[in-house]
Amino acid sequence: MAKPPGGKAPKTRVPHRVPGGLPTRQQIVEFIAQSPVPVGKREIAKAFKVGSADRVALKGLLKDIERSGPVERGPRRRLAPVGALPEIAVVEIAGIDAEGEPIVRLLGSDPSIPTPSIRLAPGRRGEETLGVRDRAVARFRRQEDGSYLAAVVRKVEPQGEHVLGVFKADADGAGRIVPTDRRNKTTYRIRANEGLGAADGDLVLAEPLPVPRLGLPHAQVIERLGRMSDPKAISLIAIHQQGIPVGFPEAAIKEAEAAKPVTLGSRTDLRDFPLVTIDGADARDFDDAVWAAPDDDPENPGGWHLLVAIADVSWYVRPGSALDRSARERGNSVYFPDRVVPMLPEALSNELCSLKPAVERACMAIHLWLDADGKKLRHKAVRGLMRSAARLTYEQVQAAIDGRPDDTTGPLVDPVIRPLYGAYAALDKARRKRGTLDLDIPERRVVLGPDGTVERIDQRERLDSHKLIEEFMIAANVAAAEILEKVHKPCMYRVHDAPDPEKLASLREFLEGLEIHGLQLAKGQVVRPTHFNRILAAAEGRPEAAMINELVLRSQAQAMYAPDNLGHFGLALKRYAHFTSPIRRYADLLVHRAMVAGLHLGDDGLDTVDPEAFAELGVDISRLEGRAATAERSAVDRYLVAYMAQHVGTILPGRVNGVTRFGLFVTLAESGADGLVPISSLPADYYHHDERAHRLVGQRSGRVYRLGDTVDVRLAEADPVAGGLTFQLIDGGGEDRVSRKGQRLLRTPPKDAGRKFDGQKFDRPGRKRPGTAPGRR
Repeated sequence: MAKPPGGKAPKTRVPHRVPGGLPTRQQIVEFIAQSPVPVGKREIAKAFKVGSADRVALKGLLKDIERSGPVERGPRRRLAPVGALPEIAVVEIAGIDAEGEPIVRLLGSDPSIPTPSIRLAPGRRGEETLGVRDRAVARFRRQEDGSYLAAVVRKVEPQGEHVLGVFKADADGAGRIVPTDRRNKTTYRIRANEGLGAADGDLVLAEPLPVPRLGLPHAQVIERLGRMSDPKAISLIAIHQQGIPVGFPEAAIKEAEAAKPVTLGSRTDLRDFPLVTIDGADARDFDDAVWAAPDDDPENPGGWHLLVAIADVSWYVRPGSALDRSARERGNSVYFPDRVVPMLPEALSNELCSLKPAVERACMAIHLWLDADGKKLRHKAVRGLMRSAARLTYEQVQAAIDGRPDDTTGPLVDPVIRPLYGAYAALDKARRKRGTLDLDIPERRVVLGPDGTVERIDQRERLDSHKLIEEFMIAANVAAAEILEKVHKPCMYRVHDAPDPEKLASLREFLEGLEIHGLQLAKGQVVRPTHFNRILAAAEGRPEAAMINELVLRSQAQAMYAPDNLGHFGLALKRYAHFTSPIRRYADLLVHRAMVAGLHLGDDGLDTVDPEAFAELGVDISRLEGRAATAERSAVDRYLVAYMAQHVGTILPGRVNGVTRFGLFVTLAESGADGLVPISSLPADYYHHDERAHRLVGQRSGRVYRLGDTVDVRLAEADPVAGGLTFQLIDGGGEDRVSRKGQRLLRTPPKDAGRKFDGQKFDRPGRKRPGTAPGRR
């Protein structure tokens, strides 16, 4: 905080704040208004004692306040009274609050006058909800508490924002654009001289023009992106919708191409260790290698010596360089079924930072010594030079240990592969004792044919070779966090907080409603992963098992990056940091730099760090990770729609995974594709949407549709442009049984059931996804 000349800054009164939450918008505005000196996010976070877990939400709140206009400061200034809203105006959905409700803000209001709280009124039956950044004309109704209820009149597209869509040509040379965003139902007219030469079926980027008084809104094409019929268009849509950078700045490319291989110099020579890489069959870059052998210390009988070597990306990507800036902008690599958008140029990601066999490569490595039960006795980090002994795949390694070696793995079974499994068995003992959350969530894999179209949808196989690499990576990640704490260097932890008590209460209520022995979650206890594991074990083999695994997952917090150590609930670890993939995650690069500086392994490390800037960096890379996850998920969804288009009219089994006021979301059993059963297609009735219980109840028939119901549906429509599936229930579906007391058997699922979990499970413990596109992983 800036100080006035000649003395300390006067203290600013901090309004009362509910412990464990964020300050309100009004409290922040009052704090800024009463401060005699300028204040920023740092001062606000400090004044209201906002922890790192709430920094993302605080940042969004401050940006919303900033967009509303400047706040006049002055120690005696009082806020102007909240003025009445006009009867009708344009609003924007600025975000989603902690309760899952939209945050509504008024557009075009006087920024000097704070606006009252606005809530979005429930829409009409069958009407689609507004998403974040959507705008609409709304009619306001004042409530008794002074807040306003906004009823949507019609959705509007803000001028100046781009629309991604498919161009449909007309006979007169003009055309229309059908948006790829399923939430945008607007069709845009394109005049003949504003199409940029687009042909029918082209995927284009357009800019809306001022809305005419009559007829369809107009737009002009500003970029042609290719043919919608091209299979590559699917990932291209996800890339553009999320604003993911694709090309690299020329300066970054030049830096990457000018990089040279390292020599031994002061590095530790690791070339005699038969390190091997174990990856997916279609991977081309290999940034981690492993080795294990029985510990030769007679005081550690049955113990193991592990070595985890990681490509030394920090040697090539220096702080403040063009490469660093472009990697920071991306935050991580993004993976699609047909391509990868890498964090670093190919000259590094596919070459100098790829641990190819029989080639000398720079690495950061951690030695770990374990006892027979997998407990870590000690560790040591070095900066080395290595030479990979072999490039192996998960399937090769598993086949070799199962007695089916090939020409490559045959000579390596006894000296290399068998010791790796021995060390893994010890680590697995420690994991079970620790009580890691053990969810069983099927993961679908989109397999593309030679022409780029979907050949089939597989379920990813979980081999012991996958688990082996995951456990080695987790062990190295824990050691990296411990090293940085010991040398007092800033650590970008991977944190995963305990579940929210409200979510636990909802999950507990749902499990009790099932009335199945062993599925109870006791009240008043400190919840640990082992409590969830007991529930999952009790559900194993039952029809409800998949639903229970999914609901336990939804009850978890989202993992994120932060410099404040909250521990990792899901992995049952006191400290955890990502160290093992700096080629694809900026967080890992930060950990490498801090280790280099803290262990005096070179002059290219991160010597000084501003704590507040470091915390802000954690917020940003967590946001970029979420952006990547959203893009990956939307691309897979579109691929599934493209695949299912050939099955229109087919009857398929599925399960209700979401209940809304406009219908049911159903997940198909075989493909994992999601689609909507519109409420208008259900048996004729008036349906009450019980939002808390996530169920639809027919007013006349008493028919009940709820989360977890198994149903048969007919695929009615597959829309490749919007990426949506529409289903029809067979024979009406639902349940109309009545209990002895005359009450319908309506079980209550968790409060947020039916929403997609916006993380990647509860975390991905530092491992690349197997089976990604040819090229980088």
